[in-house]
Amino acid sequence: MTSQNYTTAQNGSPIASSQHSLTTGPDGVTALHDRFLVEKLASFNRERVPERNPHAKGGGAFGELVITEDVSRYTKAAAFQKGAASETLIRFSSVAGEQGSPDTWRDVRGFAVRFYTTEGNLDIVGNNTPVFFIRDAIKFPDFIHSQKRNGKGLRDADMQWDFWTRSPESAHQVTYLMGDRGLPTTWRHMNGYGSHTYSWENAAGEKFWVKYHFISRQGLAHLSNDEAQRIAGADADFYRRDLFEAIDRGDAPVWDLNVQVMPFEDAKTYRFNPFDLTKVWPHADYPLVKVGELTLNRNPRNFFAEIEQAAFSPSNLVPGTGISPDKMLMGRVFAYPDAQRYRIGANYNQLPVNQPHAAEVFNYQHEGNMRYHFNDYEVPVHNTNHSGYPEADEARAGEVNWETDGELLRAAYTLRAEDSDFGQAGTLYREVFDDAARGRFLETLTGQGNSITVEEIRERFFQYWTNVDASLGAKLRESVGK
Repeated sequence: MTSQNYTTAQNGSPIASSQHSLTTGPDGVTALHDRFLVEKLASFNRERVPERNPHAKGGGAFGELVITEDVSRYTKAAAFQKGAASETLIRFSSVAGEQGSPDTWRDVRGFAVRFYTTEGNLDIVGNNTPVFFIRDAIKFPDFIHSQKRNGKGLRDADMQWDFWTRSPESAHQVTYLMGDRGLPTTWRHMNGYGSHTYSWENAAGEKFWVKYHFISRQGLAHLSNDEAQRIAGADADFYRRDLFEAIDRGDAPVWDLNVQVMPFEDAKTYRFNPFDLTKVWPHADYPLVKVGELTLNRNPRNFFAEIEQAAFSPSNLVPGTGISPDKMLMGRVFAYPDAQRYRIGANYNQLPVNQPHAAEVFNYQHEGNMRYHFNDYEVPVHNTNHSGYPEADEARAGEVNWETDGELLRAAYTLRAEDSDFGQAGTLYREVFDDAARGRFLETLTGQGNSITVEEIRERFFQYWTNVDASLGAKLRESVGK
């Protein structure tokens, strides 16, 4: 073996960057031919069988989305027209823990939503926070590995904080995680967010950028560190049990679906990069617009068939909805269905929980394990005398497209007027948290700091939080080690 000081692909060729995907300019689309990104994500998706790699532990239920407001000026999607009702599935989860992990460990909570619409399945795959730890999908496997177990089979604070302190863009999400939202009282008492920036298009062809917000009518409630630790030992399935029993007794939880809407042209000059998943759009700039009400009122009849085999993906879009130049979202559009094909099988969409309920499926994909739907014609039919299905015209397909150009390169987003990795995290700490929440936050961070055993990582930990807020960093230095 020769010594070298660079990372390589599986074939031994040097990797140009493990930090940035290949995009058309710093704000452009991710290239599918980025072989380093594809190899990294595809390898990551195949690491474990059969549980999900992240978000392994979870639960869910079915219900209905009813549109109560007129948002047709923003989207032509049938599911979002006033009066429309769509059967809905939500899967709640924890990010880092395995299948048997306690529900009440401190973690971000997954909030994956599927609408079985008349135009096909629409999935919004998010969390209980409006931001995320990273902004580029090429770092996602590294992030999840830092949250899992080390070579000794143990959770490792040094590994987690080594990643976070070397990834300053994580500060906003880590502030949420170490705050009250890291320990919701139940899944019913937390909000859900699409987190990413998506696109909508109305019947006139006007485009808008949107963010989805599911606001809990049960209100936000949170556990203390001590309560969460006690429940983790007493009932590892606390959240799962609470949701099932609430629905079973008729106490159906409800969320109000809202969106933030940004006019298409605003994105070019907005003070924050609107496609950066580590940033929010302040509500003062783009207030919430009510869309409808989502109620969960039916428990799964079989947990494995309807929850464990539910295969969500942000690539499940319907006419009038689309993605955006969000680098994480573009990566997830590939990674999620690829993971499902590995985890469940090539024909995972033929399982009842994954089939559209009010739209017919017809395409020319065929064969693969567990296939039981088939088409009379297995290749596209170009002769109109045959009974094969033609392709949908552009208007019916309703793809929301945006244009971009630029040199293919590996780079971070273009900085905007008020962009910084620590700015919004500092605002969250100083202006959103109240005094009591800041006290709990300091207590939690003190415990985190005391769990770090490598001095160099601990020093980076202090600097990380000093960058968020100087007074917080000073308090941490004083409190850690006492």
